[in-house]
Amino acid sequence: MLRTLLVCFLAGAGAGLGTGFAGMSAAAVISPMLITFLDMPAYEAVGIALASDVLASAVSAYTYGRNKNLDIRNGLVMMAAVLLFTLVGSWAASKVPNTTMGSFSVFMTMLLGIKFIVRPVMTTKEAMASASTRKRVVQSALCGTGVGFICGFVGAGGGMMMLLLLTSVLGYELKTAVGTSVFIMTFTALTGAASHFAIGGAPDPWCLVLCVAFTLLWARIAALFANRASAKTLNRATGVVLTALGVAILSVKLIR
Repeated sequence: MLRTLLVCFLAGAGAGLGTGFAGMSAAAVISPMLITFLDMPAYEAVGIALASDVLASAVSAYTYGRNKNLDIRNGLVMMAAVLLFTLVGSWAASKVPNTTMGSFSVFMTMLLGIKFIVRPVMTTKEAMASASTRKRVVQSALCGTGVGFICGFVGAGGGMMMLLLLTSVLGYELKTAVGTSVFIMTFTALTGAASHFAIGGAPDPWCLVLCVAFTLLWARIAALFANRASAKTLNRATGVVLTALGVAILSVKLIR
């Protein structure tokens, strides 16, 4: 019992910090922890991670929204494209034998973390507002299409890819990018968790409750800090969190 509590606490803390600071999917942290240290079946572990993602992303999105750091309109456009093309990507992956890219999200997490430290995103909301509405909608749809297809094909990397595209392609300032990312992740995680539990049955209730609670707690703390921090501080904090999580997840994978 003590081992389960410790593993779920560490997994939830890492996932919550990643979600609150950078819109990172909890599945990237919680799944390998539960599989490695609790010998949990992979399918069940992913289901618990996705369920943990739902409330953590929702409370983070609420916090960012209250601070006017959330683009709901374009977020809905991207979310629709992500959900649709995740199914397309999953279908395409089923046609390609022996396609495995399990380390994709790990390296992307580390590289993105280093990127925020070395080249911080200093775009302002005023600069964001200069883009035309039509252009923003089209870009959101195209980016959502790419994110959804790759997530369905590879099975990972959604939160990180959205953050990268929102900041680098759509020109979002960091807080709005994270807020929009966690808004989208709320619904994609809900869809994924529901499908996992419908197919694989109910997970270990003790692990589920602990992971959801700890992820929610740390996501709330991280989101509150992020919305009060300056752009420079937030870039550094996000970069450090992502780099540390990437190294930690890679270490866990090596232990396996």
